Amino acid sequence: MQLFEVPVGAREKLLDLLLLADEDQDVVMGYINEGKLFEINENNKRAGVIQIIECEGYYEIKNIAIIPELQGQGIGKKALRFVERISYDDGAQLMKVGTANSSISNIAFYQKAGYRLDSITHDFFTDYKEPIFENGIQAIDMLYFAKEL
Repeated sequence: MQLFEVPVGAREKLLDLLLLADEDQDVVMGYINEGKLFEINENNKRAGVIQIIECEGYYEIKNIAIIPELQGQGIGKKALRFVERISYDDGAQLMKVGTANSSISNIAFYQKAGYRLDSITHDFFTDYKEPIFENGIQAIDMLYFAKEL
């Protein structure tokens, strides 16, 4: 697996991948040029993206997406470890990530990676243009998980 940092101004080419994790294009465009965005490649093919943003007192994984046919192969886990390491090297002590209350597989993924439930932002997804449903559950609240680095 290889990760390549994508400079601001060249990130829109990865919009289709970013939308796998965050379905509202206006929301994605609001943060696409923040922080560091990495293109993930596996076997010389684009496999996904991961984006981190420095916040006050911690770093946040703003977006992580692996193309569906490559999910479950450990690519996301490796990418997660990579951004944790570079964030720690940059001075971060804490990493946070948010996911919808309906994203059951994401919730399990982050907990298996050592993240613990940190906080809930109620009604986070109610401002999205279209309602999001996963696993028969509507995405309403944002669950934030945190891990000490």
